[in-house]
Amino acid sequence: MLNLFITFRLIDALDILLVASLMYLIFRHIRGTVGMNIFFGVIAFYITWLIVRASGMILLSSILGQFISVGVLVLIILFKDEIRQFLIVLGNRYFFKKQHFKLEKLMNVKYTISQHSIEEIIDALSTMSASRTGALIVVSPNIEFDTYMQTGVEIDAKVNSNLLQSIFYKNSPLHDGAVFIVGNNIRAAKCILPTTTDKSLPAEYGLRHRSAIAMSNVTNALILVVSEENGNVSYCLHGKITKIDDPQKLSLIIHNKLRGSFNT
Repeated sequence: MLNLFITFRLIDALDILLVASLMYLIFRHIRGTVGMNIFFGVIAFYITWLIVRASGMILLSSILGQFISVGVLVLIILFKDEIRQFLIVLGNRYFFKKQHFKLEKLMNVKYTISQHSIEEIIDALSTMSASRTGALIVVSPNIEFDTYMQTGVEIDAKVNSNLLQSIFYKNSPLHDGAVFIVGNNIRAAKCILPTTTDKSLPAEYGLRHRSAIAMSNVTNALILVVSEENGNVSYCLHGKITKIDDPQKLSLIIHNKLRGSFNT
């Protein structure tokens, strides 16, 4: 007699839970980055291979199977920067803190940024530009980049010009690295960002500019930079860095480039 019942063991439930947890960690790590497109592409390719194999298309299934067999190596090459960052997070003492399981992260909550906060940011940039104080600020509507935030020091304070200036003051213990602003809050400082190795960039671009370019290549966030050498203020989006010296224009850029997530 044919057994129509599928045996479901406790170990099977644990197996499913572990796989689901792993997929969620991967998703949360690459959410908001260009790696997300690759992630979905890999899933689509794998599903296609399963359908082709189940349909009995032997030749096509064999060809796709060859790609699947070397898939792990390809993924390591494609995601080498993300894997490195993920391993950094695993070793970070903040990884298992309670805040990583807040409802805002699970629901991908988006925050608005007020005109007052924008003015505070611009005031800080203008002051630091005049004093040639180097700065690197990542502005985002959500905490989907918490992987990078975890490499720094949690702050969680309202956006304030004096506070930003104090963070980037050259003798401050937090001045190295990037500050993350989410909505109207400064969430973290002294964060480690990826850096680009593009040799075609101008020689005057220092580590902050290279980090801004690299970060904008893997995220949709707006990155603001103040040069320590000449005080120039620049913004970076989608791998392109642009110098700007008009505070009003910078205010419009924050609104126009990020509208839909950021409101006045």
